[in-house]
Parts: sequence; C-alpha cells; structure tokens
Amino acid sequence: MKRLLTLAGLLLAAPLAAQPAGVPPSLKAERIAPVIDPTAIPLYPGMKQGRVIERWDRMFDGQRAVRNVTQPTLTPVLPDPAKATGAAVIIIPGGGFQFISMDNEGWPVARWLADHGIAAFILKYRTNETEDDEAAMEARMARIFADAARAGPKATPRLEEPRATEDALAALRMVRARAAEWHVDPARLGAIGFSAGAMTSINAALTADAAARPAFFGYIYGPMLPVAVPTDAPPMFAALALDDPLFGGQGLGIIDAWRLARRPVELHAYQKGSHGFGMGRPGTTTTLMLDQFRLWLETNGWLAK
Repeated sequence: MKRLLTLAGLLLAAPLAAQPAGVPPSLKAERIAPVIDPTAIPLYPGMKQGRVIERWDRMFDGQRAVRNVTQPTLTPVLPDPAKATGAAVIIIPGGGFQFISMDNEGWPVARWLADHGIAAFILKYRTNETEDDEAAMEARMARIFADAARAGPKATPRLEEPRATEDALAALRMVRARAAEWHVDPARLGAIGFSAGAMTSINAALTADAAARPAFFGYIYGPMLPVAVPTDAPPMFAALALDDPLFGGQGLGIIDAWRLARRPVELHAYQKGSHGFGMGRPGTTTTLMLDQFRLWLETNGWLAK
C-alpha cells in the first residue's frame, strides 16, 4: 500500500490533448463562489472547518474544482426507481490530492450512472493544503509538473493524502449503513476513481479489512506500476490512454499483478486520450469508457435486479 500512496497520482483531472507528453499545462485557476450542494451529506457530522478555507476555482477549460477540503461529504445521485438495478458506485474524482475535479469527473459521471440505473455517490474527500492565493498555487503546481516530467514515468515522487482513503472507506460504510434508505444492495456496492481518485479507490480495495472493501472498482488512468495483490482482492476494471503523459509509459504491471493473483481484471487501453479524459475526450475511443464499465458490471452480474 505504501508504494501506491507515494506515486505521482497527480496531476490532472483535466484535458491535456494540446500538450506534448510531459509538458505541464497552464493551470489558469480563477476563483469562483463556493458551490453549495444541499444534498451533500457530511461524512463526519460535527467535524469542524480546518485552518484553511475551502476554495472553488475554474481550472483548465473552465471546469469547476474544489481545494482545501477539510470537511468531506458524500452526495447521492439516485436513479429513477423504475430503472434502478440495486447496484451502487462511489465516485472518486481526481486532482492530484491538490484539488477535486468536480465538473470533469464528478457530477456528470454520477448523472450518467444514475441514468443507467446505478445509484451514484460523489465523494468530496479531504485534500492537501494549497495556497489561498491562486497565483501562488499555480506556480507551485507548475513546479510539481516540471519535477514529474524530469523524473520520468518510472519514478515515484511523493504525493499522497492518506485521509482520502479514510474518507473512501467511511463513504462505503455510510452507503452500506443506509442501503435500505437508498434502495441499494450493499453486496453490490463498488467504486470508480480517476487519477488520484483511482489511487484512492485501489487503496480502499486493498485495505486489510476485507469486509470494508468495495465489491468491485474502476481504476481510471491511475499509476500502472505493479502492487501486491491479495488472493481475495475485488475485481478491477482499468482504463488508460496509451499516450497518457503521466502513466502511459509505465507498462501494465498492475494488470499483471491482478492476473497473477488470479483475480478478475479487465483493461481498456486506448490509443489516444491523454490524461484526465473524464467522460471521454471527443474524437477518441475514450468516449466509450463508461459504457464499457457498465457492460463489465452487467457481464459480472452486478446489475441484475
């Protein structure tokens, strides 16, 4: 587990199509008013705001992201009862543990799953502390990108947030505890994570307490280096663009590790799509990813009513 947490799970949860491999994009963060979500449920009722203030910004292509999260929440997005399958998925967006990409990998993913009969729960987990000033935050992120590019795909720079994994496990507990209220089957509760969220999802899937793990999980453009896999690890659906400037050059060690442990695994390796393609980058086959994830769930019996 230690190795996973120290990989460069960063850095993006946003488009890189116009960038050559390894070249950091311009962050161009713009402060916006906080997004108030009346349906968000505190993971830890009574937890007080930390010493930093939660900030919302528009980043990259104007997509909304939140940073300096100290009070994690879970937002249910439930399907029409006529469509509901009973399956549920916790969505863990990415952002290098520096921010959470809500527009690219959060809300639209949840709506898509709910439209296809799958109860979705968006996790806003605790993040690393970042500078309150956008310009200072942008400069530090640019340095992180540059360091990652110089180190190369086989390096393991330290970038971690153990509290994100704690929050993912707390989210799994909450959904299981309220399964009857939300009309979901606790035995068919999984997760899907993107980039740093993929790292968080696999950390939850490999936690020592087997009963606390998700029943299955999606691992979307996470690090591909090998990890230790127990013989009872949950099934994994993995997706990656081979031109991903962060993880596309690492090989497929994590897939081999699942296979050696004789655990179910499915991989979709797209020719193009870069990092942070979210719901899919137009003009590439990454646009099929969520459909393939849903079909994988169906094929394995998790969508049977």
